[in-house]
Amino acid sequence: MARRKLSSDMNVVPYIDVMLVLLVIFMVTAPMMTQGIEVDLPDVKAQSMSKEDEDRILSVDPKGNYHLSWIGEGKTIVGDDEVVTEVQGLLATKPEQMILVHGDRQTPYENVAKAMGLLSDAGAKKIGFVTDEPTDEKPRR
Repeated sequence: MARRKLSSDMNVVPYIDVMLVLLVIFMVTAPMMTQGIEVDLPDVKAQSMSKEDEDRILSVDPKGNYHLSWIGEGKTIVGDDEVVTEVQGLLATKPEQMILVHGDRQTPYENVAKAMGLLSDAGAKKIGFVTDEPTDEKPRR
């Protein structure tokens, strides 16, 4: 009777299957993790900014209208496309200009997030929020 020789090779097929499944999982989940708006959030007790930086403000009123502080006095409410165009024009001369978002307390978060998205679409790399100094009162919930 002939004896069969023992094989000491490792079966790697199951490991390849596991590796391919993990690769597919990472390929599907990686794009989901990069969504969002990149923002430099200031601390509530932050130091005051210089006057030169304060004059670049995108205000959002409770109705969702946008107001740009650096355009003409007669034009107070601007649309989405005009916000992008004006910000791109500003950033063409000063690419590192910080633009501050001033949202009214009654403004829905959706409107402020949309304003931040417009700034991001226009190419703004530095976005901040205008806040008031905290008082000793307890925060509203």
